[in-house]
Amino acid sequence: MPNPTAAMLVIGDEILSGRTQDGNTHYLAGQLTQHGVSLREVRVVADDHGAIVAAVNALRAVYDHVFTSGGIGPTHDDITADAIADAFGVHIGIRKDAHDLLAAHYARQALEFNTARQRMARIPDGATLIDNPISVAPGFTIGNVHVMAGVPSIFQAMVASVLPGITGGAPLVSRSLRVERGEGEIAASFGALAAEFADLSMGSYPFISNGRHGTNLVIRGTDPALVETAMARLTAMFPPA
Repeated sequence: MPNPTAAMLVIGDEILSGRTQDGNTHYLAGQLTQHGVSLREVRVVADDHGAIVAAVNALRAVYDHVFTSGGIGPTHDDITADAIADAFGVHIGIRKDAHDLLAAHYARQALEFNTARQRMARIPDGATLIDNPISVAPGFTIGNVHVMAGVPSIFQAMVASVLPGITGGAPLVSRSLRVERGEGEIAASFGALAAEFADLSMGSYPFISNGRHGTNLVIRGTDPALVETAMARLTAMFPPA
């Protein structure tokens, strides 16, 4: 049985403007790989209500899981929760359990639980909360969509909260071979090997080092023995210099 599939939706003008570099996708990809979930698509959209709704609906119809990052904070441009509610056609409002978590958190810090901070307790009807041990403000899961913060440390903590509840498949095993030859020289042989091991994923990634062309050849699959067999064949084809 193939592994479950997933997509990542990164939300935020700051990503598209280049002001902020997205590291959440890289982190999520690694975690999903270890958990046996195949990340198949990544999209980035602006802080635009319609764009978020359209992207969420498109992705959740195709993949088993959709992970979002960004846009669930206290400011006016944090519109992700509202867009998710519209995507699912449900009401959104301040929910008591989320409100109580945040109220207690700000009380402990002797900070005002003002209107802006209360916005983070707005949860779509039917959603379950995602624990946030860093700053308390929860994410949420509705249907197959997991809505999480954009701040990397909080995003990572939320991923750790979500993954145990997701049934994964076999972890993806990856092996690589560095070949000091250009892609054009090795393409035919590597392509033939890929065709022979059709159940594995094989990719070539060129580089230039000290003015010379080379290629990193990567073999991926969920069957460790098959990956090792293919890797042995590949190494025999292109033995290290």
